[in-house]
Amino acid sequence: MLTRNCLLLLWFFFSKGSLSPVRPPGPMLSMGRLGKDHSRSLSSPVSNGVSGFQRVKRGWVWNQFFVLEEYMGSEPQYVGKLHTDLDKGESAVKYTLSGDGAGSIFTIDATTGDIHALRSLDREVKPYYTLRAQAVDINTDRPLEPESEFVIKVQDINDNEPKFLEGPYTASVPEMSPVGTYVMQVTATDADDPTYGNSARVVYSILHGQPYFSVDPKTGIIRTALPNMDREVKEQYQVLIQAKDMGGQLGGLAGTTTVNITLSDVNDNPPRFSKSFFHLRVPESSAVGSAVGRIKAHDLDIGKNAEVEYNIVPGDGGNIFDIITNEHNQEGIIILKRPLDYETKKAYTFKVDASNTHLDSRFQNFGAFKDTATVKMNVLDVDEPPLFSKHSYEMDVFEDSPVGDIIGAVTAQDLDASNSPVRYSIDWKSDLDSYFDIDPVKGTISTNELLDRESITQHNITIVATKLNSPVLTSRVAVIVHVLDVNEFPPELAVLSESFVCENTKVGQVIQTFSAKDQDLPQAGHMFSFKPSEKDVNNKNFTIRDFGNNTAGIVTLRSSFQQRSQEIYFLPVVIQDSGYPVQSSTGILTIRVCGCETDGSLLTCSAEARFLPVGLSTGALVAILLCIIILLVIVVLYMGLRRQKKKETLMTSKEDIRDNVIHYDDEGGGEEDTHAFDMGTLRNPKVIKDNLVKENLLIENRDLFRRDVKPEPKTGKNQPPVSQDSADISEFINQRLKENDVDNSAPPYDSLATYAYEGEGSVAESLSSIESLVVDADEDYDCLHEWGPRFKTLAGIFGEQSTTQSDTKTKTTENEQ
Repeated sequence: MLTRNCLLLLWFFFSKGSLSPVRPPGPMLSMGRLGKDHSRSLSSPVSNGVSGFQRVKRGWVWNQFFVLEEYMGSEPQYVGKLHTDLDKGESAVKYTLSGDGAGSIFTIDATTGDIHALRSLDREVKPYYTLRAQAVDINTDRPLEPESEFVIKVQDINDNEPKFLEGPYTASVPEMSPVGTYVMQVTATDADDPTYGNSARVVYSILHGQPYFSVDPKTGIIRTALPNMDREVKEQYQVLIQAKDMGGQLGGLAGTTTVNITLSDVNDNPPRFSKSFFHLRVPESSAVGSAVGRIKAHDLDIGKNAEVEYNIVPGDGGNIFDIITNEHNQEGIIILKRPLDYETKKAYTFKVDASNTHLDSRFQNFGAFKDTATVKMNVLDVDEPPLFSKHSYEMDVFEDSPVGDIIGAVTAQDLDASNSPVRYSIDWKSDLDSYFDIDPVKGTISTNELLDRESITQHNITIVATKLNSPVLTSRVAVIVHVLDVNEFPPELAVLSESFVCENTKVGQVIQTFSAKDQDLPQAGHMFSFKPSEKDVNNKNFTIRDFGNNTAGIVTLRSSFQQRSQEIYFLPVVIQDSGYPVQSSTGILTIRVCGCETDGSLLTCSAEARFLPVGLSTGALVAILLCIIILLVIVVLYMGLRRQKKKETLMTSKEDIRDNVIHYDDEGGGEEDTHAFDMGTLRNPKVIKDNLVKENLLIENRDLFRRDVKPEPKTGKNQPPVSQDSADISEFINQRLKENDVDNSAPPYDSLATYAYEGEGSVAESLSSIESLVVDADEDYDCLHEWGPRFKTLAGIFGEQSTTQSDTKTKTTENEQ
C-alpha cells in the first residue's frame, strides 16, 4: 500500500499542473497503471465578438478504475474521482455518468465528481463495466469537454473453490497391470480469475486410494501405483481426488470427487475341478443321446476368460460317452453315444480334461491352463422287456397250405438276471380275420384259415412277447408272411382281338402277333408256349409260330383267299404255362378276309363293298355318303314346312287359344241381386227369353266368325225355351248339352260352355260384347262384289254371312210370336 501511495505522489509531481482524477489514498482505492494523456478538441466561444473554435488541451487522464468484488461495507464503496482543470471550484461544472450500470450500480457526485458503487459486485457474473463521463456547464448544460469512455474493472478475490463438473467418475484398468498404467484423467474448474494471483491455480492430490493409485498434481492423471493387483482378490476400488486452489497453499479453497475404478479380468487363472474323481451312475435303459452325468471345472476368471472346453481322454469310455459344455454355466454334460447293457458291462472309467478356450500369452509361464479328473460311470440294472432274436421276421407259405400248417417261429429272451420265461401272442389288431395262430410257449406260427394269394398276397402281423413275472414289460416284433402262388389258373389270350388277312397275301406271312396272360404269380415270371390245336392239324390255311418270348404269330399257309367264298376263319391255339402242375387252355383266334391295297394297307372287310363300282377310293365313298345324308335332311325339312303351312291355314290367329273356357257370365245384379247363386233365377221367363235370344245370336255369329271351320248354314232347330213352370232345371241343362253335341259347327277341341245367367236390375248393365255382334251383322257387304276379282272370295264369305243373319232374324221373330 505504501508503494502505491508513493507512485501516486510521483504522478502528481510530473503532471505539470494538468487536471487529473483525484484518488484519495486509502485501502478502497485500487489503481493498477497510470493513464496516458488524451487530447480532445473542445469547442468554446472566442472573445471580441468573433465566434470560432479553439483546440484546448484535455484536463483529465486515467486508464481504468478498480472496484473490489464482494464488498461487504455499510457505505457505498468509493471507486474514484473525476476532475477537470476547467473546474475552478466555483460550482460551475457538473459531472455526468452513463453506460453499464450508471445510476443503478454506479453513481457520481455531480459537483465533486466522486464515483461510488452502490452494491456489492461479483466478478464471476460481470468482470468489468464500460461507462462514459462528461463535464458540462451547470447553468447551460453545454459540454465543456467531449464525452470520454472509461472502464471500471471488478478486482478478483478468491471466493470460488475448484469444482469437478463431470464427477463422480468411473474407470477400468486390467488386473495385473504394471505400475504407472494410465487409468484416466480428472479435471477441476475454478471460477476465479486465472490472470490475477493464485486464486485459480489448482493442485490435485489423493485423499483416499493409496497405495493402489496415484494422481499427477498438475494434470490430474490417475495411474496405478501398486503392481500385480489381482481382480480375484479385490475388484472394486474407490479413489477420492482433491483439487485445491492458491497453488495448494494454506488458506486455499478445495473441491473433491470420487473415482470408481474396476479391475477388468484377464485370463490369469486355469480351470480347476473341485475333486479329482467323479463317481456317476446311469441306468442301462438310458436313451442314446441323453445326458447321463454332469461335472464342472471352476475358473476364477469371468466372461470369455472363464469359458471351459471339456474332452474325454481316449480310453475305456471314449466310444460309449461324449461330453459337451453348457454355455450358460460352463458345466460338462456327459452324453450317451451307444446303448448300455448291464448284462454285458457294468461300469466304465475314463478321464476328462478341462481347459480354457481363450488363452493369454502373458501368463503361459504360469503353467498349463487345464485340469484333469477321472470319471467312473456305473451302469444300473433295469428290469427290461424280452428281446427278440431279430428286429423283424419274414416267412413264406403256399396258398394251398392246410389249416394248422406251421410256417415259422419267433424267439424272445429275458436278458435280466431273473431270466423270466416269455409268453407269445398275436396282436389282434394286426390279424383281424385270425388267419394265423401262435404257440404261446414255443412261439411257432401256424395257419388258422385257408389262404388265397389272389385275395391277399402278404400278411403283416405283430407278435407280442411278455415276461411271465412282469406282464407289464412287453416287446413287439413285425412278422411279414408272403403267400406263395400255386399254379391253379390256366393261361389265356391277353387280348381278344380280330385279325385280318389280305386276299392277295403270300405264303408264310405273319399276319398277327399275340400274347397270353395268367392270374398266377410264379417266382421267376411267366413262361408261355403256343402251338396249334391237335384237332386242327389238317388246317391248310393258317398255323401258329411260337417266338419263344411269350409271344406267337399267325402264319399263312397259302397265298390267296377269296372273301366271296369264305369271309371268316377260326384258328384254335393251345397256350401252356411253365408252372407246376402245368396248366393250359385253348383260345380261338378270329381271322377275317379283307380287301387290301397293293402295298398291304387295309381297304375294306365288308362283303357288300365288293358290289360297289370298281375304282372308287375311300374318300369318294365318304363324299357320296355325305351327299345322301344332306339330301335326306333337305327332304325332312321340306316335309316339316309343308305340315307347318297346313296347320297355319286352319289357325292363323295368335288369339285363337286351345282349351279355352267360354264363360258367359255378366256382372251381378247389384243391390237387388241378393241371391247370386239361387237357381230359381233360371225359372224367370223374362230372363230365360232374353238369354235364349242372345245365345242363338251368339251361336250363329260364332259359326260365321270361326276361322278354323268352314261356315255352314245351321240346319238344326232351336229348342223351345223352358217355361216358368218348369220344375227340373237339370232337364233344361241336358237339352242345351244335346244341342251342342249335335252341332256340327262346334269346335274340334274340348270347350266348356256354361248356361247360367246374371241377375236382374244391375245398374252397370251387361258388359258382354255379344250384343255388338248383332249390331255389326246389319252391315251391307254387297259393295265387295264391285271391288273386282281380288275381293271375290271375301265377298262370297260376307255375302253368305248376310244371308245367315237374315235367317236368324226371321227365326227369332217367329219364336217371339
